[in-house]
Amino acid sequence: MPIFAAMVFNFIGDFLKHRLTAKSRHGTHSPFVYKLTDEVIYDFKSRPDYKTIESQRKKLFNDDSIITVTDLGAGSHLNKNNTKKVKEIAKNALKSPALAQLIYRLAKYVQPSSVIELGTCLGITTAYLSKACPEAEVITVEGCPETAKVAYRNFCELELDNVELQVGNFDVLLPDIIAAKEKLDFVYIDGNHRKDATLNYFNWCLPKVHEGTLLIFDDIYWSKGMKEAWEEIKNHPEVTVTVDLFWIGLVYFRKGQVKEHFKIKF
Repeated sequence: MPIFAAMVFNFIGDFLKHRLTAKSRHGTHSPFVYKLTDEVIYDFKSRPDYKTIESQRKKLFNDDSIITVTDLGAGSHLNKNNTKKVKEIAKNALKSPALAQLIYRLAKYVQPSSVIELGTCLGITTAYLSKACPEAEVITVEGCPETAKVAYRNFCELELDNVELQVGNFDVLLPDIIAAKEKLDFVYIDGNHRKDATLNYFNWCLPKVHEGTLLIFDDIYWSKGMKEAWEEIKNHPEVTVTVDLFWIGLVYFRKGQVKEHFKIKF
């Protein structure tokens, strides 16, 4: 079986297994996770911010301009350059409205003083983070310069004044971003889906986490390496609660709480 076909087959299998074993809010015995699930994860009511940002997404779906995409590599250490239409990137690479809006609600629930996002793409999820926490500083990092230009244009059109866009390699930029912070409140890691890179980002964050920190890891079932990274993160002694939503994994550091791992349907 070709490698890509095997990955798709395994991914579907993981998804079906998750659906069979995951619980709803009524299957959780943790007051913290029950409240999180009831008030945040399953809060599907519409909000004005959603409509504003989804209108911007629709513009991207109709954008025929062509850019050169630099891929710093999920699974490769080599830069790859190819041309793509913006609308193709929008349709294939952006987080779905449901998932981007969940990240919005999670950020709003945490109410962080600062947000770090690795993997800006075209800036739609960044916009959700900015709108959720208008008083917070949102630092977002994108590896591809031309993709970052499109994202910056979106930030301007949406009048987001709390976003700082940095362009470059995550491995180079993230340590300095973390060093400049007294503490980390909310970190969303969506890019460079390799085991060693993911574990590096997690370990770099650890010295600055606190009781209220939320780390979010994207695509935790994307590959064998990502699944292994997720298991190592879950088992780390400083991690007390994780919530596996299949598409993303939530990591908490709540002192005094019994270590527990939850799978929640989403």
